[in-house]
Amino acid sequence: MGTAGESAAPEPEWWQTWEAEAERRLPPHAYTYYASGAVRDVTRDEGLRDWDALRLLPHVLRRVSGVATRTTVLGTEVATPVLVAPMAGQEYAHPDGEREMAKGAAGAGSLLGVTTWTASRFEDIAASGAPWWYQVYVTRDRGLTAELVRRAAHHGARALLFTVDLPVLGRRGEKQRAADLDPTVRLVNLEGRQVLPREEVQSEPDLTPDLIGWLRETSGLPVVVKGVLRADDARVVADHGGAGVVVSTHGGRQLDRSVTSASALPRVAEALAGTGVEVYADSGVRRGEHIAAALALGARAVFVGRPALWGLATEGAAAVQEAVERLTAELAHTMTLLGAADPAALTPDLVA
Repeated sequence: MGTAGESAAPEPEWWQTWEAEAERRLPPHAYTYYASGAVRDVTRDEGLRDWDALRLLPHVLRRVSGVATRTTVLGTEVATPVLVAPMAGQEYAHPDGEREMAKGAAGAGSLLGVTTWTASRFEDIAASGAPWWYQVYVTRDRGLTAELVRRAAHHGARALLFTVDLPVLGRRGEKQRAADLDPTVRLVNLEGRQVLPREEVQSEPDLTPDLIGWLRETSGLPVVVKGVLRADDARVVADHGGAGVVVSTHGGRQLDRSVTSASALPRVAEALAGTGVEVYADSGVRRGEHIAAALALGARAVFVGRPALWGLATEGAAAVQEAVERLTAELAHTMTLLGAADPAALTPDLVA
């Protein structure tokens, strides 16, 4: 029993409860890999803090009896602007990895990001019925990358997520380094299902704007550039034919003490206003209020990573679907209180 003047500790939120259960079930190295950020986890932790720090300024006297969350992302209709982020190592959370994650995304009417390092074959992911985008790490072996993006396009990927914030891997603390996953990479979507040492599949360090056009021409797909935090970089993406950007800190896993996605989003969105380039955000999004603020500040949709991953590790596709649906319901509730009947009604004046 607490003493006089003490306040009770707040109850954990649903995603925190799921994370605790995932930690209990997962091998320690896998949980640490999923949960950790770079170095001292500063950017990871501040990512959540900065979304929480935003304050909303609601309209009243508006019709909100029929609030709807449906939207489009690069022309693909989705039931929710809550999308599932690409994440490596999903096979450690569930034997079927992205195949199971895709089933959950499909059940929620969402869209899935699929990492280069997926342990699931593209055709099996596509069989879920969920629309999906392929996350590309351009490797030094350009032919390897070209084969993968062509295969992704052949099996139904609708866009490429060109990840540009990883010319080198972010620094890890001792605990995180000890949790790095398998030193080999099994690229099941290459001919022959090659198993390669990680050092042979290193990212290209010189990630230059011309790669946007190369990826578009190689795949025939629109290219969304993931990892943009600056307005001037966003304009470079637009100038080189990018279809979208993701304002992202890679979940706080790359440059520790970088600005957060919440703080960078308004400037990036302003820089791209009127260009037709779509804006997305991730890293630290955990609540319906966060999503509403992101959409109001210019994002078309958000990507959610760890909450979906904790669901995958505990109850598979059913919990992935529940995670997306919970966040969508929280968003709809927040929109009702903001006086916004649909995502298009979420405008910057709603964020104080």
